[in-house]
Amino acid sequence: MFDSGATVAAALESADADLDETQQQPNGVDLTLGAVFEQAAPGEIRRDGKRVGERTEVEPEDGAYRLEPGTYVVRYGEPVRIPEARIGFVLPRSTLLRNACTIDTAVWDAGYEGVGEGRLDVGHEISIEPGARIAQLVLAAADHEGTYDGTYQGEGRE
Repeated sequence: MFDSGATVAAALESADADLDETQQQPNGVDLTLGAVFEQAAPGEIRRDGKRVGERTEVEPEDGAYRLEPGTYVVRYGEPVRIPEARIGFVLPRSTLLRNACTIDTAVWDAGYEGVGEGRLDVGHEISIEPGARIAQLVLAAADHEGTYDGTYQGEGRE
């Protein structure tokens, strides 16, 4: 079962997220656009390790990111903390989809804390302001053993 938007908002506020009242939805919380990156060098995923490829940050022009069709990495604007006994899913907002764009984000395990990232696929040129709501975080009950303690714990919080 998925948690209410109020429950998700409380989890984000416990991670020091400064939420606007319009971000809380009935079944989740809207995440905003914090930064946009283009992959500049190959990454590597091996059986014995991994490396994220070098990236360059896209700079806004006249107060907005003007993105051509392609694939980008976005950093969300809010820190999150996924409570124990929960799992987090991030889904694109419908306006993003209606503009031929989508977001993919991996599962956020119980115990994950940080300012997460996702893949933004732009199907048609779009302009997005920094701080605009682009995705929605939902939390669901989940049975599990242990909590997240991986490489990306605390990312974006330095």
